[in-house]
Formats: sequence, C-alpha cells, structure tokens
Amino acid sequence: MSLRYYIFLRDVLTLALTAFGGPQAHIALMFKLLVDKRHYLTEKELIELNALCSILPGPTSTQTITAIGFRIGGPNLAYLTLIVWIAPAATIMALAALGISYLQEQGISLGFLRIILPMAVGFVAYAAYMISVKVVHTKTAIVLLVISSILVYFFSSPWVFPALLIAGGAVTALRFKQQPMEENKHLHIQWANFILFVGVLITAAVLGATTSSLPVRLFENFYRNGTLVFGGGQVLIPLLYTEFVDFKGYLTGEEFLSGYAIAQALPGPTFSFCAFVGSLAMRQFGLPGQLLGSFVATAGIFLPGTFLIFFVIRFWDELKKYRVVRASLEGISAVSSGMVVAAAIQLYHPIENTPLNFGIVVATFCLLLFTKIPAPVLILTGLVLGLAIY
Repeated sequence: MSLRYYIFLRDVLTLALTAFGGPQAHIALMFKLLVDKRHYLTEKELIELNALCSILPGPTSTQTITAIGFRIGGPNLAYLTLIVWIAPAATIMALAALGISYLQEQGISLGFLRIILPMAVGFVAYAAYMISVKVVHTKTAIVLLVISSILVYFFSSPWVFPALLIAGGAVTALRFKQQPMEENKHLHIQWANFILFVGVLITAAVLGATTSSLPVRLFENFYRNGTLVFGGGQVLIPLLYTEFVDFKGYLTGEEFLSGYAIAQALPGPTFSFCAFVGSLAMRQFGLPGQLLGSFVATAGIFLPGTFLIFFVIRFWDELKKYRVVRASLEGISAVSSGMVVAAAIQLYHPIENTPLNFGIVVATFCLLLFTKIPAPVLILTGLVLGLAIY
C-alpha cells in the first residue's frame, strides 16, 4: 500500500476522532481536511458524492467517506476506510453497553442517567424538525409525512417501515413528468456488488431461520434495517426501537435512550449506536456474547450501505437522468421524516411524564435550535446534573 493511502487513512482516523455533530458537520470537516488541505478530490466531486449517498439507504457520511476511499484506492482502500471511520465510536458504544450491564449486575441503579433520557428525546425531536424542514416542500410530501408518522406510531411491526418507504416512493414517482427530461441516457450496470448485497441478506435470513442462532439473527436484523434507512442515523432510531424494544424486548426503553444519548456525545457515525444495542441484546451470554453482539450489529448495519455505494457509484451519473428515479426520492424522504416524528413521541413513553422531564425535552430542543452549544457539551452537562441529584 502506497504512502498516500496511509496518509489518507490517518486523515480518516482524525475525522473519526473529531467529527462531532452528525452528517452535515461531518461533511463540513471533510471539505476542510480532504478537499482544502489534502486535495484528494475537488469540491464539486465531494458535493456530488454526498448527494448520491444522501439518497441511498445507509449512513450518509459513512458512505461518503467510503466512496472517497473507493475513488482514491479502489475497494480495498474503501473497506479499510470504513473500518477506520467506524472503529472508535463503535468501540466506545460497545464499552458503554458493557458498563451498563456491569452496573445492573451489581444492583447499581441507573438513576444518574435520569437527565439524559429526556434529553435524548429532545435530540430526536430536533432531528425530526430539521429533516422535515429540509425535505418536505409540497402538499403531497406533507400528507405522506403525516400519514407515515401516524401509521408508524400505531403499528409497531418492523415490516411497516419498508412498506411505507416503497409506497411513499411510488406515490411521488407517479408525478415524474414534472421532472425535467434529460437525453443521452446510456445505462450500463455492473451487478456484482448488488448480487453481493442481496446474497448476504438472503443467506443471513435463511441461516437465522434454520439455526435459530441469536448472533446470526441479530446480523440479519441489523442488515435488513441498514437497507431501509434513508436519511441517516436519526431515521434509524425508530426502526431499532420498534424492533428491539417494542417487538423483541432485548432492551428496555430506558436502556435504549441511555445509549442513544451517549452516542450523541461521540464523534463519528451515529450508526455506531448499533454496537450498544447488539451488545445488550446478547448480555445473557456474558462478556464474549456481548462483544460478539456488538461486532455482528456493527457489521450488519454498515455493510448494506457499503455494498450499495460500491454498486451505484459506477453508474449514478446515468441513473439520475431518469425522471422516475428523481421523482420517487421526494416520497421516500417524506416518509422517512414521518418515521422520525413518530419516534420522538414513542421514545417519550418509557420516561415518567412529569413537568421536569417534559421541560428537559423542550429545553434540549430549544438549545439545539436556537444556540450553537455542541451536542457533547449538552450530554455531559446532563450526566453531571444526573450525578449531582442521584
């Protein structure tokens, strides 16, 4: 491997340790380090890559930095980029799950987390607001947002999510004639990575059903969820909560919110939260089981987006010329927004409904909306206050 590749991976590690604030902040730091300072690619190339990753299922900033690695050094460097980018945050989230498990085994109350639980709901409410403002611009999109949020709230089955995403995309795809027409479409598709993407999904589903192995089923669960997430980590939260808290009961609502709040205080991808969920889902198997749970959850959630970006990046310039494709994105984005709105309401249910807790949710939302206080500072303040009144 050339020296340039080592320098690039070092830069990726720097971003993984310093990139707070979610996909938008991540992209801003990528512009500063990877474009302005290192000149790995041009500003226009980074904007186009980020736009592509924003409309694919999966973690946007992770896919973007993986695609940059692919452009620079092909698939091998791209996979190394993925590992370096996700390893720090995923490791910390796995350790956080181990810490919570240890405290529970020792009979120590998690009461010191009482402040950051409603704060986590405030973060989700803020994400719902910001996503809706960015993607909902038509009456049709508003209707889709409202309907999807209601359906997600009242129907907890994990299969509601893909059905709504497909339906939303189909509704707006019918209006494809409103999109400007582009000529000279010559679509040539290389199917290898898509076959790999589907093959892994089918294999995991079959093995999970036939062996009843929890690690295999966890991998399949996270892999499937990773194929359904349009819009980043905030949209992932309602899917995980429905499946692993409401549907399967692997975590309590309080545990889930605690982990999500911790994830907000970390740099790197929000999807690293899955390492926390996977670990607690396998706590019955002790330390080795929890470590395995973190690994399969992390691999499962990140691989679909990686396979898809490898697949689509080769023919994206031609695919986006099709009006049906562009039109369907409006519906998919609106439904995704509705899911996050429903999640903000659902995640409040496990918390005791007191004026204090509701006030913390509102205060967190307002601080995020009207100030520039970094998320890690808010979470650390909540932890300190929780310890003070514990």
